[in-house]
Amino acid sequence: MKRPLVVKLGSSLVVDERGRPRRSLLRARAAEIAAIVEQGTPVCVVSSGAIALGLRRLGAGRRPAGLPRLQAASALGQAALQRAWQDALAPHGIETAQILLTSTEIAERRAYVNVRNALGALFTLGAVPVVNENDATATDEISFGDNDALAAQVAVLVRARLLVLLTSVPGVLREGVLIEDGAAARSVELGPGNPLGRGGMESKIAAAELAAGAGIATLIADGTSDGILHGALSGRAPGTRFDAADPAPAFKLWLRHGKRVTGRIQVDAGARRAVVEHGASLLAVGVVAADRAFRAGDGVELVGPDGAVFARGIASVDAAELAGRPAKVEAVHRDRLVLEPAQPASAKSLSKVK
Repeated sequence: MKRPLVVKLGSSLVVDERGRPRRSLLRARAAEIAAIVEQGTPVCVVSSGAIALGLRRLGAGRRPAGLPRLQAASALGQAALQRAWQDALAPHGIETAQILLTSTEIAERRAYVNVRNALGALFTLGAVPVVNENDATATDEISFGDNDALAAQVAVLVRARLLVLLTSVPGVLREGVLIEDGAAARSVELGPGNPLGRGGMESKIAAAELAAGAGIATLIADGTSDGILHGALSGRAPGTRFDAADPAPAFKLWLRHGKRVTGRIQVDAGARRAVVEHGASLLAVGVVAADRAFRAGDGVELVGPDGAVFARGIASVDAAELAGRPAKVEAVHRDRLVLEPAQPASAKSLSKVK
């Protein structure tokens, strides 16, 4: 089976100003999706719009600030969103599945693999999963933040061949001119997002960089353009494109992008050199300071003497077991550790390990 295409549509594409589904646009994208599936490429849709559809039922014109009403809007609108996609894809003989996620399913390895297997089974059946965040139950602690971030996480999870972030503009613009190169998009001054949704162009760029860094080419493009998905797959669609980096193994991708970090360990120069240059495990003898909140199995960041994060991994022991820098105690095993791109130093202070 070919690697999947992941397509994300923002609220402004899915829902009109009166809080109704944009059925003509959904039908146009559904026709493309059906043709792509028929040609052998699975498609996963990450669709915003549940809250925007639910706002009409609440009689509200903007996203409510209070969490209970926000969750109520999501619960009311989610059924309408799924029905809109079913209506758009059904004429093509395509079954539509619903997948609702919180970041918990991404952060826990067993749940992560279960979601990946479920999506794989749907792809094998020729169905199109429609993924959204489970806003009706998510809290700030387990929220993705926006569906651009969710789309990038899903693309990494399924090892997508391409992530397409569809929006209501041609891509990243500078003074009205399209920037085609994603590397140049980082320096653009960006405006506010849509009042019905959470994500603006800044979140799309961040999501695109996450996916591209995981080995998945990403395109930010105009979701109203005819043939946009066919053009994206062929490399001819206009938009802002982020080239894929060399892919990493699936577990390393999950560790870098999925596993939640709950602690931080500072190491001395020798330990950093052993991990970075020689691929060694981190031993307690090289630990200088630690955030004492973490337990064995938690995600941790590793920082060098300068405070810059250089790796993340899964703690082999509780933070308390690092006290005294005991010999031969393994803090993080090399197989459960991934190096990070260079990052600026942090001023966060850690508890000294005495």
